[in-house]
Amino acid sequence: MKENVLIIQTAFIGDVILATAIARKLNQHYPDMMIDFMVRKGNESLVQNLSFVNNVLIWDKGSKKYGSLFHLLKIVRKYRYDRVINLQRFFTSGLFTVLSKGKAIYGFNKNPLSFFFNHTVPHKIGNGKHEVERNQQLIATITDSNYSKPLLEIDDRAQMAVKPFVKGKYICIAPASVWFTKQFPVAQWQAFLAEVSPKLGIYIIGAQGDAKIAEILIKNLPDHSIVNLCGELSLIESAAIMKQAVMNYVNDSAPLHLASAVNAPVRALFCSTVPEFGFGPLSNNAKVIEIERKLVCRPCGLHGKRKCPIGTFACAMEIDTHAMAKELKGLV
Repeated sequence: MKENVLIIQTAFIGDVILATAIARKLNQHYPDMMIDFMVRKGNESLVQNLSFVNNVLIWDKGSKKYGSLFHLLKIVRKYRYDRVINLQRFFTSGLFTVLSKGKAIYGFNKNPLSFFFNHTVPHKIGNGKHEVERNQQLIATITDSNYSKPLLEIDDRAQMAVKPFVKGKYICIAPASVWFTKQFPVAQWQAFLAEVSPKLGIYIIGAQGDAKIAEILIKNLPDHSIVNLCGELSLIESAAIMKQAVMNYVNDSAPLHLASAVNAPVRALFCSTVPEFGFGPLSNNAKVIEIERKLVCRPCGLHGKRKCPIGTFACAMEIDTHAMAKELKGLV
């Protein structure tokens, strides 16, 4: 009988993308393993296309948050998974894991209920490891100590959806972030794009709410061919258009991990956060762009802040946009 495994990652887009690496690792070692994923509603498309994922369980964290969770628990208990791997460090996911009736439970020792788990490992930010390495420590005893990269599989429908846009040479920029201090400022994006050749296509990707940034850039750079695709593409479609770009420019946010998962060329802008936290790009052609001088205030937090604590935002405003554009000239 094939062994069945449940991976739990109900956090945000980037977390789920990075979690695909642990599923990929398991599949590489156990091709017959039945791998199921549990994600929050809205993130299911990230794992549904993966050829090695069997079932996707969706937790609706909306108005029926706990009702939906209880419904999922009843389903999970019937499966009696051989292994339940919880990648989160919070009480609710820990309780769900403990009550899952999994034969072997894996998780981080930071979880409040980790003393009920069968296998635990530490989770330490800033220890020189990438998050995919920290995650895969959980399964090192049943695989090996090397880590696999995250993976998104682009289906034919997504390829067809972006086909009208993948003509000629172009770059993609994902200019927005939920956190202000993680977001490269609009003025800096404008300064960078102003030095980019008008012959190069520019696609701006992101959520519908990011369209305001695109509109500003289009208005202020009339000589450039800038297309606003914010809110127009699904996550997989965004990955598809990034994969065929000459270069992608992203913040320390979900699009960075989209690029990693399809091995798209990427330049990751780190403003208030630092790649040493373990969330840097993993593509073969990847570089981090950050301020050159040391700031005593940087990093100011793990997740970024709503505003610069000291009011200067030097970690973003002092990034050399001229150097960014100069490197791009050598790539096209």
